[in-house]
Amino acid sequence: MYIVSACLVGENVKYNGGNNYNQGVVDFLKDKDYVLICPEMAGGLEAPRDPAERIEGRIVDRAGRDLTEAFNLGARRCWEKVLCAGDPEKIEGAILRFGSPSCGVGKIYDGTFSGVIVDGDGVFAELLRSKGIPLMTDKDFG
Repeated sequence: MYIVSACLVGENVKYNGGNNYNQGVVDFLKDKDYVLICPEMAGGLEAPRDPAERIEGRIVDRAGRDLTEAFNLGARRCWEKVLCAGDPEKIEGAILRFGSPSCGVGKIYDGTFSGVIVDGDGVFAELLRSKGIPLMTDKDFG
């Protein structure tokens, strides 16, 4: 089973109300079991909404609102959804959205809303990494 950011298969959950559809991800998933997640929506945020970035362990939107609790709640709820979807021992990996404050793997935006990328993980990616789940991003699929 794979854990997949819902925006990558065309669900309109991105902060701007759109998605990050990736045909490579969709093709990869054709013969696989997977569960779709969006930690931001699961945490009670709506789409569209102001963009948010992670800085110094907090998640803040462009207007300066601290959304850390919503992001943490969303990560926990998505993990619960994954556990309800099947045996956690059968999780083969996660395919998450590059740069996202929830799902970014290894690289995220720096919190200045200027497009600068820095080393780090999103909140949900960090939770999955702590559980030893292999992580990929949409960038791995072209």
